Amino acid sequence: MNVVQSVDSVALLPAYLAAGTAVLVLITDLLVARPRATIAVAALGALGTAVACALVGAGAERRTFCVGADCSWIFGGRAALVGAVVALLTLGVLGLSVPALRAGRSPVGEYAFLLACSMTGGVVLGAAGDLITLIVALETLTLPLYVLVGLRRGSLASAEAALTFFVVSVVATTLTLLGAALLYAVTGGLHLDRLGGLLAEQPELRDLPLTSAAVAVLLVGLAFKVAAVPFHAWAPATYDGAPLPVAAYLSTASKLGGLIALLAVVQRALPADQTGPVLAVLAVLTMTVGNLVALRQRRTVRLLAWSSVAQAGYILAPLGALALAAGRTDEARSAAYAAAVAYAVFFVVLELAAFAGLTALRPAGADGGTLDDLRGAARRHPWRAAAFGLALVGLAGLPPGLAGLFAKVTVVRALLDGGAEWLALVVALNAVIGLAYYLRVTAALWAPTPLAAPNVGGAAAVPVVGVVAVVLGVATVAAVVLGVAPQLVLDLAGR
Repeated sequence: MNVVQSVDSVALLPAYLAAGTAVLVLITDLLVARPRATIAVAALGALGTAVACALVGAGAERRTFCVGADCSWIFGGRAALVGAVVALLTLGVLGLSVPALRAGRSPVGEYAFLLACSMTGGVVLGAAGDLITLIVALETLTLPLYVLVGLRRGSLASAEAALTFFVVSVVATTLTLLGAALLYAVTGGLHLDRLGGLLAEQPELRDLPLTSAAVAVLLVGLAFKVAAVPFHAWAPATYDGAPLPVAAYLSTASKLGGLIALLAVVQRALPADQTGPVLAVLAVLTMTVGNLVALRQRRTVRLLAWSSVAQAGYILAPLGALALAAGRTDEARSAAYAAAVAYAVFFVVLELAAFAGLTALRPAGADGGTLDDLRGAARRHPWRAAAFGLALVGLAGLPPGLAGLFAKVTVVRALLDGGAEWLALVVALNAVIGLAYYLRVTAALWAPTPLAAPNVGGAAAVPVVGVVAVVLGVATVAAVVLGVAPQLVLDLAGR
């Protein structure tokens, strides 16, 4: 057998551009040593990566690094969607970071380089065809974030958040690698499609205790990455201690990466009858605990962090339908996978808009503050507050935030098609609970300002809004467009 692998450079073009962006950022920072030039190179590289993903993904599916029918790189519609979204999120977060970088809160070259490295992992992750590529891509996405979380100079909270994130991620990575090793011991394969075929064709392999242990350990490792309950405790402290733009990246690109990794192994490698019940339980716990704890939060970023935990539960919910025989038909499974990806895309766009709105209402380099700090912000900055409020309403699933509304409708429809009416009811009840804290934050923006309250969203915030306002405007427009044309995302997610 010929073991020489053919290489399709066109299929690899998005990864080349993402990795090249990281290298160019380092060279620019070294030779030019001008922050604006470094940021411009990173921004152009992220934009170029997104365009390359769209162009390559517009054609037929491309495969490379193949031995026989097993390929380690599969770039199709979903990989293009994930890569483009990650690249655009990186571009948005870079824009949100400009005020803090100008203020000298973090070194520009290192910051932009780490973001570009993380973007590379996200682009590769969407096209991963085997467990090794998938895990390496996931770690490439995550590793730079340990440093980014703790990169804020002179902040003890930032250092503590970075340490917490690092320790938890090491445990998650260890479990994920152990699960992959056990699956290899059982099947002798690492390619996702090959694993799925072997476990489907040989029922005796599924019945082995070692297989059950491998599936459980792998799911637990990936559940840490998406902050699913009960593996979520790191998320609120990490988000709150990180700089606001880094918290935005953790809540969007990093979470999207973890969810895509989990979806890849569930859809293509692991037995649905074993993963379905676990995912159903995780979904119920995650959305319920996330929403209930968010009700008690007074710090804005912690509230958004717990909201992000709850949103992960909604994304996992369609996969919980695999627990039932009706949810394991080909049509129901396709609908469930498409619903999970589509909801994730809707969520990250709205979440970026929410963090952009919060950043625009806070002074440069400041943390998210408390809900009281946002009281009356709409009276001082009506357009910024309106965009922030629209993002929150969208996350709640209310009009005019149609993207969030369609996302929840998509999940409920997928659950009903899969015969999981009870899980659809849990999703609906949790959506009602979520209304309470989303509307509370929105109402605070238009509430009267106490006389003793500091003017944290006032004059101090005005000079730093330029690029942040652009990111906020683009994210808001994107959320509106997605809400008007949700079927486009569903079609791409289903490819």
